[in-house]
Amino acid sequence: MDQQRTRLLQRKGRGAASNESGRYQAHQRKAFDDGWGSIDDNLPPLDTQISIDSSRTIIARNSSPDIPFDRSINPYRGCEHGCVYCFARPTHAWLGLSPGQDFESKLLMKPNAALLLRQELAKPGYRPRVIALGTNTDPYQPIERSYGITRQILEVLQECRHPVGIVTKSSLIARDADILGPMAKQRLARAYISVTTLDRDLARRMEPRAPTPAKRLQAMEALARAGVPVGVMFAPIVPGLNDQEMEDVLQAASDAGATTGSYVLLRLPLEIKDLFREWLEAHYPDKAGRVMTLVRDCRGGRDYDSEWGKRLKGTGPFADMVARRFTMACRRYSLDKRSWEIDTNRFIKPAADTDQFALL
Repeated sequence: MDQQRTRLLQRKGRGAASNESGRYQAHQRKAFDDGWGSIDDNLPPLDTQISIDSSRTIIARNSSPDIPFDRSINPYRGCEHGCVYCFARPTHAWLGLSPGQDFESKLLMKPNAALLLRQELAKPGYRPRVIALGTNTDPYQPIERSYGITRQILEVLQECRHPVGIVTKSSLIARDADILGPMAKQRLARAYISVTTLDRDLARRMEPRAPTPAKRLQAMEALARAGVPVGVMFAPIVPGLNDQEMEDVLQAASDAGATTGSYVLLRLPLEIKDLFREWLEAHYPDKAGRVMTLVRDCRGGRDYDSEWGKRLKGTGPFADMVARRFTMACRRYSLDKRSWEIDTNRFIKPAADTDQFALL
């Protein structure tokens, strides 16, 4: 798709410029100009549609050797933030939907999440370890303001004294400081806030419906005041686009109360590589070639390398330079606290509620 067509297909307030079929669908669809000029018309805003996810379990398990948790909860599927680079986009193909605009406009919520969590925590064989919130899609995306599912989950975890770690790029997390603060005093809570750039224009293009960088820094301050250990995620690093901001982002986060930092190099698995290329050509055509050359230099000459131990940080000279800069900056800005103490020994099982469980 050429640059002009990509711009025309871009919907206001959305990250992806296209909505091609997911890889599991029997029929593939792709936008093209049929000569009648309809593709040249200004497209209306794309409304968000919300459906119910009827999953019967809520805790997802993983055995990935390069992530520091083995269980997670995602209250929502799809994410309205619309980050064009989001590594979770391909999961929408499992639902028969597009990882493109469908991912950010056709969302699923899990209204029974808190009840399902109670049920799983009450099982006789359950053993507590940190539950991660926000590992796939953001638990504080805009629809959380209306549905409050993440807050309901936190209320159950607080009641059961169960440890939790949160990753988000939303300032809405500050709303729950009244829960996270007391949990943190018992060494039961920690949070990371993702800040990709301090440039409002770049942030709005990459993450169109996420709060501004300034709002996220304010959320860090609020959590830190509440006693919640908070870190910054400079993620993803897009070579040739935002990597030059690394030191500025880390300094701003440190000033806001963060005590640790982490980063992830841009990942382009499956459909994301095409979505990201479209986005680059539409928004930064003069930088697109250099960005993709640097990306491939960090991925063994390919757009992506999924090998354990390499997929998050990349390899090669540029990736090595990023790692050195990050280590030095974290040391300079006192962001080198590598871990926080989390207590798994306070856990108490929830009281059985057969009437509630019967509803499931």
